[in-house]
Amino acid sequence: MPILVMKFGGTSVADPDRIRNAAKKVHAEVARGYDVIVIVSAMSGKTNELVSWVNETSPMFDAREYDAVVSSGENVTAGLMALTLQEMDVPARSWQGWQVPLQTTSAHSTARITGIPRKNIDQKFAEGMKVAVVAGFQGISPEGRVTTLGRGGSDTTAVAFAAAFDAERCDIYTDVDGIYTTDPRITNKARKLDRISFEEMLELASLGAKVLQTRSVELAMQYKVRLRVLSSFEETNSTSGTLVCDEEELMENNVISGVAYSRDEAKMTLVSVEDRPGIAAAIFGPLAEAGVNVDMIVQNISDDGVTDMTFSCPVDQVKRADQALADARSKGDILFEELLADTGVAKVSVVGIGMRSHAGVAAKMFRALRDENINIKIITTSEIKISVLIDRKYMELAVQALHDAFELEKAS
Repeated sequence: MPILVMKFGGTSVADPDRIRNAAKKVHAEVARGYDVIVIVSAMSGKTNELVSWVNETSPMFDAREYDAVVSSGENVTAGLMALTLQEMDVPARSWQGWQVPLQTTSAHSTARITGIPRKNIDQKFAEGMKVAVVAGFQGISPEGRVTTLGRGGSDTTAVAFAAAFDAERCDIYTDVDGIYTTDPRITNKARKLDRISFEEMLELASLGAKVLQTRSVELAMQYKVRLRVLSSFEETNSTSGTLVCDEEELMENNVISGVAYSRDEAKMTLVSVEDRPGIAAAIFGPLAEAGVNVDMIVQNISDDGVTDMTFSCPVDQVKRADQALADARSKGDILFEELLADTGVAKVSVVGIGMRSHAGVAAKMFRALRDENINIKIITTSEIKISVLIDRKYMELAVQALHDAFELEKAS
């Protein structure tokens, strides 16, 4: 039988009624002739509660025990989903990560998937099981300990199963009905996309779009897993949601597919850094070791052997960056006059594979921001995206202006 993977996020399984609603969607796919692998998250809010219990019990916790606790939320959901399906006369069985087994590295709380042997689940399908309900977000290390994959790990679990079982498709059920040209909460002109390429979705996810976890999109692109994002709370059909697929499958030809934003950014500037070979490595090496996620980087023109170096990072990593650079300075690895931090900025980006073959995208973007009197602090580009750092107070205005400038409300 063809295999379909269906993933339900925390809001989709937040209580028994919502689990029942999700189970009806699974039942419908079984009736269409699929064997189904269902990946479930913990009930909405449950993982945060479990994490808070761990922190309250042991602030300097053992990461192995942390994983043992926080993975339990998905186990509860998987069992309840299997029971609900059984009540609907659907042969279903729940699976924890170690029972599959979903094999991972030993990096507790941030484990990476290394393999998913098919034997156990395939055997149960052959014996008449129609639905395998798998606890997302978790696996087993080479040492035999439970591991977790990090926040958003259930999306990654779903894509990995779709790849391992050659699934026809991986459906991600969430609280939105697809991928939009931008956040509908910012502009009511936002339009749901019927399809979007893996590359565009990966850029949007990494630039602030919250619908799909970045690692899951990377995995889908690597293994050519067709993803469909759709709502748990609406009636669905074959054209519902947004399909994330290969560029060759796209029907739309918009130059820009979406506008993304990241609100919680900071701009940091090292003033009067010595300009010498290796200075960039001396600055960004300690930042990397401290776990600071550096994004945009700008180096000014050198004057009398000194320069200014500016970079952006998440606002909650400013103190970490400040400490790392202060330590490097005290060791004499780098010399600078002062470190300035601007925590009132945001990043706004336009993304589209059409940028490869169309000139003038940057000019149109910059004109739109100029017309709204929005000053650009930093610019970075790639083959299919342009990002700017601006004052946070203008973020929503910038998103609206760019959405209008590229006429994203119109289908091509």
